Amino acid sequence: MLSSLLSSAQLAPPLEEAAGEALAGELAATAGWRPYPRSLAAVAGALFFIGRRGREKRLCVLWPAGLEPALAGDFHGERTQAAVGGLPIVIQAGPLDHANASGLRVHLQFTAPRLVGTRAAFGAGDRLGLATPAHVQALRGLGLAAIFAQQSVREMSRTGRTPEQVLDSATFGVLEQGWREGYGADADHLKTIEDADATAAAGFTMFTVDPGDHVDGVPGGESAARAKFEALPWGELETTSEDMRRAYVGRTFRLPGDLQIGFDDSTLVAAAVKYGRALAHTAAMYRHLAGVMGRRPFELEMSVDETDSPTTAAEHLFVARELRRLGVRWVSLAPRFVGRFEKGVDYLGDLGEFERCFAEHVAVARRLGPYKISIHSGSDKFSIYPIAARLAGGLVHLKTAGTSYLEALRAVARAAPALFREVLDFAIARYPEDRASYHVSADPGEVPTPESLADDELPGVLDHFHARQVLHVTFGSVVGAEDAGRPRLRDRLLETLADNEEAHYEAVAKHIERHARPFAEGREGLSPEEGDGDDR
Repeated sequence: MLSSLLSSAQLAPPLEEAAGEALAGELAATAGWRPYPRSLAAVAGALFFIGRRGREKRLCVLWPAGLEPALAGDFHGERTQAAVGGLPIVIQAGPLDHANASGLRVHLQFTAPRLVGTRAAFGAGDRLGLATPAHVQALRGLGLAAIFAQQSVREMSRTGRTPEQVLDSATFGVLEQGWREGYGADADHLKTIEDADATAAAGFTMFTVDPGDHVDGVPGGESAARAKFEALPWGELETTSEDMRRAYVGRTFRLPGDLQIGFDDSTLVAAAVKYGRALAHTAAMYRHLAGVMGRRPFELEMSVDETDSPTTAAEHLFVARELRRLGVRWVSLAPRFVGRFEKGVDYLGDLGEFERCFAEHVAVARRLGPYKISIHSGSDKFSIYPIAARLAGGLVHLKTAGTSYLEALRAVARAAPALFREVLDFAIARYPEDRASYHVSADPGEVPTPESLADDELPGVLDHFHARQVLHVTFGSVVGAEDAGRPRLRDRLLETLADNEEAHYEAVAKHIERHARPFAEGREGLSPEEGDGDDR
């Protein structure tokens, strides 16, 4: 079997489960590293796999002794010799570092991120750099486009990770689980040119521009609003106040589903004052990215979800028309929805009102794109998933992040109760400060105290509204805290999760699949060519 795999110049198809298990067993017995069976992949005279020994994982590259492939020079590690089925081999076991990840993305192209288009997409953030294999397990067979590398600059800063590390951990996770269906890499909530440059250089394929700092949600009275309207950066918007009025005032825009949106002067002024500067910033970021990326294709999302007031259908239509006029091409847009999308808990609001407003947003996206409606802070919003899936069909992108971290803590609570108690106690103390940059309403006084719970009650803390939010927003403090005289919380968490890897993967995969399954139906969406762009 090994000889036939190594004889193929092209990427060999994935091994059947039984064959993969058999070869993995042979390699474990002779090479010293136990392969993850799904990770076995052969190309150009070399066999790649992720191998494990104790807590340690390595990228292993294997070839016949005396026949070193040309690609071997793109990887590094310690070489040993062995024999498998009578075939003398060389096996090189290298660290899961940036150099080896870069080589993988060149030679095993399914490990490199790519565009996902307008297919229904699921974004799975990974704050600890361990969860991609579980995310793959959750999404396998559902037909959704996967975004396995997804992290905001804010999260990277708080966890001490770089854009390269975020992408590299997704690369190794994709190989470990043998995911060959492609995945995207989303540089989330970008606010500055510098952040865009760093994530572009790392190899991200999707850029979510967050112009929230430029949104004016408090226009003031009518006279103040009109003054702000006239003071907009018309040069950057490449139009004039008079031309904009001619384009909107007195017009009615017809949308799918017999919806109509009419603009009078007040409607236009309110939309332009609220989002005009955000549009200018988004267009500038888009053009900068286009220059930085050169011939590399990329996808753009505009996100205004982290603002104070909901995005109306008229405001959404205004934003989409102006983006198009400015020459911006985008694949998804994240409005600020009605209700409250707080971290780590279900939707808080009137579901009937959400359904009515979401239908309007989808209608705008179908008419002016089509593009996807992106749902940020999408973790654990189980009550809205059936509504969003039914109304949007394939034109939807759900983003999750902290919920995978919470499920990792659930696995820790089961495996290492004392460590979880320490994390919970530390999180309660940190919450008043860490909550400042998040939309949350948890009361730390309502969180069960660690000493009040028996060991078998600790996993249930992750089902508690207040505890979930406290643990969710304190992740940066937990994984970055320095512990006097003992190993850091982060190190002990990673060791515990490594020792209980299957339980960790199972907890995360089960929870993520519950998020994704409602979107599996109607997932194909529309192609960009199917939108006529008719806004008359």
